[in-house]
Amino acid sequence: MKHIPFLLRPVGKDYLWGGERLKTEYHKQIDLTPLAETWECSTHPDGCSVVDSGAAAGKPLRTVLQEHPEYLGIYANPEGELPILIKLIDAKKDLSVQVHPDDAYAKQYENGQNGKTEMWYVLEAEPDASLVYGFRHTMTPERLRQSLAEGTLEADLQSVPVSKNDAFLIPAGTVHAIGAGILLAEIQQSSNLTYRLYDYNRTDANGNKRPLHIEKAVATVDYQQKPLPEQNRTVEQKDGYTEEVLCACPYFQVFRLHLQAATPAVAAAVSTTNAFAVLLCISGSGTMTAETGETLAFQKGQCVFVPADTTVKELSGTADLLWITA
Repeated sequence: MKHIPFLLRPVGKDYLWGGERLKTEYHKQIDLTPLAETWECSTHPDGCSVVDSGAAAGKPLRTVLQEHPEYLGIYANPEGELPILIKLIDAKKDLSVQVHPDDAYAKQYENGQNGKTEMWYVLEAEPDASLVYGFRHTMTPERLRQSLAEGTLEADLQSVPVSKNDAFLIPAGTVHAIGAGILLAEIQQSSNLTYRLYDYNRTDANGNKRPLHIEKAVATVDYQQKPLPEQNRTVEQKDGYTEEVLCACPYFQVFRLHLQAATPAVAAAVSTTNAFAVLLCISGSGTMTAETGETLAFQKGQCVFVPADTTVKELSGTADLLWITA
């Protein structure tokens, strides 16, 4: 039986640093204020996407993948768990300075969970926007503790100006923070483990400071100075579209596809074989035609799950897409 791609409906998060742009610019009809994140493709217990088209519409994605493990190909498992999680993030204010553990630490100290390596692709950035990417110089646990105690940590952090279309791989252990005025797509391991080092002494609506996780952070931080990732990526002209590799790491690959309306894309290069793929539309709109003849329309902000062993016959429209594989 041939598999058919389907749309996903995200779950939202109302963290205190979020804004409204995911509603106003990315068409998210989620009744949360602020709307900080949308988990576009997720089977994580803290937020599971819902199938939004086809015969399974209305079912949690995890349930559908339990019923159809073949959709996951080589990643099939009885729990219906995805190895990756895809988000849209709107940072109206600075996020906390934080770090994520690697797999070894998470499995030992966090009840067998995954660690969290992630990748950011900047969709929009205000002119003065910046983010934190590692340390400005090599640190030590002692110096980190001293900086935290004295309130001088920001002087040790590497602040990086960002622009639309920048991409950053954030390996587990890298101290990082998304800055105010940035809207981005995040592709990550399926994990919700975050250790906060510093949160600007902010309080929530009830006047409470958010918890910090100093001991776990100190144990998992990469203390070396981080070289900045280069942004000079290669764009290849394909049959009706251009393709750009944004990220390739042991956990996921991310390609940026630009569809050119005059010539529908012959999509053999973006068909799936033994594993699933996810398409996230980040601008414009288009249509995906499967080998079976079914068509699926998508627009900016929508996410499409493409089961394993699905042949995408054609992509058409004027759109920019992130094509993501595990």
